[in-house]
Amino acid sequence: MIPQSIIKAVQICALRGVRQVVLSPGSRCAPLTLAFVRHPNLVTHTFSDERSAAFIAIGMAQQLRHPVVLVCTSGSAAYNYAPAIAEAYFQHIPLLVFTADRPPEWIDQLDGQTIRQKNIYGSHVKASYELPLDQPHPDVQWHATRIISEAINISRTFPCGPVHINVPVREPFYPESNEIINFNVPVKVIENEQGELTLTNPQTEKLKKEWERFDKKLIICGQQPYHPKLTHIISSLSESQSIPVIADVISNQHSVGQAIQHSDILLAHKNEETLKGLQPDLLITFGLSVISKNLKLFLRKYQPKAHWHIQPAGYVADSFQSLTRIVRASPELVLKTFYGFSKENEKTYYNQWQREERKAKELIRNLFSRTLKISNEDLNNSGEFEAVKLVMECLPNQVNLHLANSMPVRYANLVGIQQKSEDLEIFANRGTSGIDGSTSTSVGASLISDKLTVLITGDMAFFYDRNAFWHNYKLPNLRVVLLNNHGGGIFRMINGPSQQPELEEYFETVQQLHAENTARDFQVSYTACDLRKAGELEKLKLLLPVFLERKENDTHGKILEIISDGKLNQQIFNQYKTLIKESYGA
Repeated sequence: MIPQSIIKAVQICALRGVRQVVLSPGSRCAPLTLAFVRHPNLVTHTFSDERSAAFIAIGMAQQLRHPVVLVCTSGSAAYNYAPAIAEAYFQHIPLLVFTADRPPEWIDQLDGQTIRQKNIYGSHVKASYELPLDQPHPDVQWHATRIISEAINISRTFPCGPVHINVPVREPFYPESNEIINFNVPVKVIENEQGELTLTNPQTEKLKKEWERFDKKLIICGQQPYHPKLTHIISSLSESQSIPVIADVISNQHSVGQAIQHSDILLAHKNEETLKGLQPDLLITFGLSVISKNLKLFLRKYQPKAHWHIQPAGYVADSFQSLTRIVRASPELVLKTFYGFSKENEKTYYNQWQREERKAKELIRNLFSRTLKISNEDLNNSGEFEAVKLVMECLPNQVNLHLANSMPVRYANLVGIQQKSEDLEIFANRGTSGIDGSTSTSVGASLISDKLTVLITGDMAFFYDRNAFWHNYKLPNLRVVLLNNHGGGIFRMINGPSQQPELEEYFETVQQLHAENTARDFQVSYTACDLRKAGELEKLKLLLPVFLERKENDTHGKILEIISDGKLNQQIFNQYKTLIKESYGA
């Protein structure tokens, strides 16, 4: 018989609006699995690889902006969730993680699939609970239901994040074949009404007075989901008061008019006079991480007089080492406060940022008109940098764009988003910035969203996460653009490892894999384009619109493998650095 505490836990999840459940096979978790599968209001999915399953849940939760349930068996299965749980924690993604476990008396007794699961995820979850072993006493049942309500509430409270519920289960695990699970049992549900944090009138007046004191204001948008209302507020504020807004590719603020998207380029030079002129008096930040290392280095050296970070609750990082005030309210509310000021930001300052942005865009255009000159062996050679540019330019409307870590997200950030479309939303696992679950996250998104899901990934990230396709679900709206340079290309771009004799074996990890076998194994459509050959760049230009098109009769996902030469990619990237020096005289 399935324990009542588990039945009630599943019923509470359903009553609180949880709809998506990601399961992995196992015996100890059988009572949880069967309860979730048999609930009429829940949609369940099964994935054999727990590491991949957890990232798939992230992709779902990103789309839903609501908790997704994870369920696994005991032992090392629970540890395989860890990378995704850390990612969810730092990216503020709500997950409810149920791990089946042995009864406490069997821990450390050399029983199979038994480890110390209590608090297994340490400080990378918002909270960790353990359900009591099922007992009929009403206080035990009350305690179990309270735990589930608290877990759901905490996962959804800003900042959202993963919550762990460890579930000790005694044998027998499986109910009788004719057992009916009754989900109409009365359960206590604790609602959590969370109002928006607002500023008092004295706080607002204080901020307004200080706002007026500063001539050179700069807004930096960190990683966040797309918020149309916030985008409109930022655009209006920037336009009306001539405030430059830095919005890299993962900020989802590309619709902001005149946004600075190429800060990593325009801050890469060493011209002291130019950099000094870009130094802000007041820095306003919100959201999570930024990609640009040059932006971080710039602000750590040319620090503002004041730095306000806007965040309703939770821990606040000081990435630029300049933080002077935390404003505990929503960015929409705070930024709207500064509407209507007669005093504009210093226009010279705004115009300087815009001038440098235009120069950075021109530099990227010049790069791809000059790269053919750098290879004496074959003037038709092109690299993955240009391929990413072409993909970004060909993106249709209604797209979720996922960017894998290492070079793909950096290339995309250097190229920038050309479309101002509000239908384009960008996702990247920049909480921990690992390569391990990029494909799985995009698979999770494609299972939930009707929009086209496009992943730009590298070979290391792709082959590391091949089990993202190890399931029985068709992915007609998934498009994977695989940049295969047969190694970890980023290590050729970094000065340290690129200068070491051990580069190829111990850093770059040279491999000869191709995605064709993976596509065949998992029934995914496959196309290849080899940029090492003459004429292939023109072929790619023709392929991309067809590859990215969504048709009603699509039944499977598609992989486009773009093969390039790692050494040539390095040469092109070095050419990019040379153009920066030429452009800025540094």
